[in-house]
Amino acid sequence: MSNKNSKVEVPEAKAALDRFKTEVASELGVNLKEGYNGDLTSREAGSIGGEMVRRMIKKQEEQMK
Repeated sequence: MSNKNSKVEVPEAKAALDRFKTEVASELGVNLKEGYNGDLTSREAGSIGGEMVRRMIKKQEEQMK
């Protein structure tokens, strides 16, 4: 969420999203550090974001049942 164009609609959610991102990165074996992560490959960054979206969709689908 450190991209200048990223905007969290609910400011209180920023910390939770950062924790979620760190958790997903850790589970995928991607070395994510505080602040700037410009050394990540596009594949690594994409895998983190993609997995976050998959999990959010899955959780929403479960809540809709």
